[in-house]
Amino acid sequence: WIEEDAKVLVQGITGKQGMFHADKMVEYGTQIVGGCTPGKGGQTVELQGKQFPVWHSMTEAITATDADATVIYVPPPFAAEAIMEAAD
Repeated sequence: WIEEDAKVLVQGITGKQGMFHADKMVEYGTQIVGGCTPGKGGQTVELQGKQFPVWHSMTEAITATDADATVIYVPPPFAAEAIMEAAD
């Protein structure tokens, strides 16, 4: 559980699983503030009819949003790196 007003980033938001789960999160009221996918910064994704920004790195995303939490939807070989980037 997280606080009701937590600002959440989605790592891997442009991928199939990231898009699916982020869409459900928005549907259920989670305050998604954007996402991070290396190489896709500057794009936006549409979730529940709203546009959300995508950044290249978590550093950029956190600086821009002051996010409180992140969820990670990346392929297993990249999970450890995504966790470390979020922790930094």
